[in-house]
Amino acid sequence: MPQPVDRSADALAKQPPSAPAYRRQAHISTIGSRAFLLEAPGDFDLPAQRRIWALARALRHWDDLGEIVPGMTNLLAIFKTTPEDPDAVTARLLDAWERAESIDIRGKTIEIGVHYGGEHAIDLAELCNRSGLSAREVVRLHYEGTYTVFALGSAPGFGYLHGLDPRIHMPRKTVPSLNMARGCVTIGGMQTGVAVLTGPNGWNSIGFADLQMFDPTAGVPAIMAPGDTVRFLPERIEL
Repeated sequence: MPQPVDRSADALAKQPPSAPAYRRQAHISTIGSRAFLLEAPGDFDLPAQRRIWALARALRHWDDLGEIVPGMTNLLAIFKTTPEDPDAVTARLLDAWERAESIDIRGKTIEIGVHYGGEHAIDLAELCNRSGLSAREVVRLHYEGTYTVFALGSAPGFGYLHGLDPRIHMPRKTVPSLNMARGCVTIGGMQTGVAVLTGPNGWNSIGFADLQMFDPTAGVPAIMAPGDTVRFLPERIEL
C-alpha cells in the first residue's frame, strides 16, 4: 500500500517566502504514470493539513481514482488507469485544491505513558548538545506538548505527530540506528512519534513507551488515526 509522503522538516526545504501562502499555488508532481502528488504551499502546519483532509474528502467522489493517500500537508492521488492528458489532471487537482475548505477532524485523545531517559534514550545527549538545553528541559518540552496526528505511514500504525516545540527539533540521523526497539519515543525533524517496529530507524530516541501501537488482530489495528490528539505522560524520568 502506498505510504504518505513526508515533506516535513529536514525531508524537504520550505518554499521561499516570496508570497503569502494563501496566494501561492499548490505544487503537483507525478510519481509514475498514474500517481499525482499535490503538495500544499506554505508551512508544515495544521491549517495546511486541514485543507489536505478537505481535499481527500472531495476526491472520494472521483470515480476514476483508485486510491487517495493523505500525507503530511500533501496528498497522493492514484488513478485506476493512466490518464490520457496529465496536464488536464493537474488542472483538475489544482481546481479541487482551490475549492477545498478547511475541515477539522475531531478525533479521540490518546495519552501515552513514557519512561524518559534510561537505556532507550540513545540520542538524548546529542539532542541536548544541539539544542543547548539540559536533558530535563528537553524532556519537559516534549511531554508538555499537545500533538495532532497528521497521517499514518512508514510502518503499520505509525503516527506522524505535529506540535513539537521548535527548541527540540532534531534532524534525522544520517546513519540510522540498526536495531531501535519498538516503543522508542522519537524525534525526527519537527515531528515526534513512537516506533511501532523493532529495526532500523533514523529518528532520535529520547525514551520508551510500553504500549502496542498496532495490533493486526484487533478490530481497529492502529491506536492512532488522523485528527487524534496525543499527550505524553512522564511516568518515569531517568536522567
